[in-house]
Amino acid sequence: MIVQTKNITKTSENLYLSQPTVSHRLKSLEDELNTKLVVRKKGHKTIELTPKGEEFISIAQRWMTLWKEMQMLQSGQEKILLTVGCIDTLHTTVMYPFYLKLLREQEKIDLSLRTHQSSELYGLLEKHELDIAFVYHHLHYKNVIATPVLRERMYLIQNKECAIQKKRIHTDEMDPRKELFFSWDTNYQIWHDQYITQSPHPHLQVDSFMLISNILASDKDLWLIAPASTVRELSRYHDLYVSEIANETPPPDRFTYEIRHRYTGAMLHRGIHLFDTMLQEYLRENYRDIWISQRSEE
Repeated sequence: MIVQTKNITKTSENLYLSQPTVSHRLKSLEDELNTKLVVRKKGHKTIELTPKGEEFISIAQRWMTLWKEMQMLQSGQEKILLTVGCIDTLHTTVMYPFYLKLLREQEKIDLSLRTHQSSELYGLLEKHELDIAFVYHHLHYKNVIATPVLRERMYLIQNKECAIQKKRIHTDEMDPRKELFFSWDTNYQIWHDQYITQSPHPHLQVDSFMLISNILASDKDLWLIAPASTVRELSRYHDLYVSEIANETPPPDRFTYEIRHRYTGAMLHRGIHLFDTMLQEYLRENYRDIWISQRSEE
């Protein structure tokens, strides 16, 4: 918590402890390790980690995993709680039927679901606040294993009533002021900036699946570029016309990565393995066209 807040007072508030208690426990830890972990400068509210403090973070993270394992063993708890992080659009398109299937078929697993942006998910996973997560960016973190699970083509969608009905359509044929824009990932953002609009920002930009669906229902003149799984889910609620994109340079495919921590306890590892096994079966049965077969284990 000190690493997160960089402040003893804030740490004590978050942990519901007195400030002297937190300071005493920190000093006891430093005495036991015979090294300084943090530097407290006079006149500064925030603290800084020493080089040894930086090194100790990964050890502390592994210890947290072991401590959770011991608590579950001590209590005789049979259930495994998996904390799963995900991007909003993936939660609400691909993943939610799988969560329900998993809970129906595996009584020993409970789920805690959290929604964040990709960069946030990496940080939370590295701190062991998540057990597994699904992201649209492959970022390089020392203790995080990233595996591609989906690869999706992008399509241009319109309401059938107002659509330019062509199986293949160039984005130059579309009115940029009628675009409903979603930044699917960095590569898509770069492509969009280069081939669709030179303006500083799109006319209408959103960041959640629910907003996309609600806005498309309210304004049938709008159009959207979206990956296959989102198109499939939106088609359940809207009468859409779906076109391939005819630009000489089409938008890049969108990849989804599963990320997990390199260090997990035995019980949690079993839970993640069961989660992965069922997820692969679910994706193979329901999303074969975009599914990437599971890799060999490290």
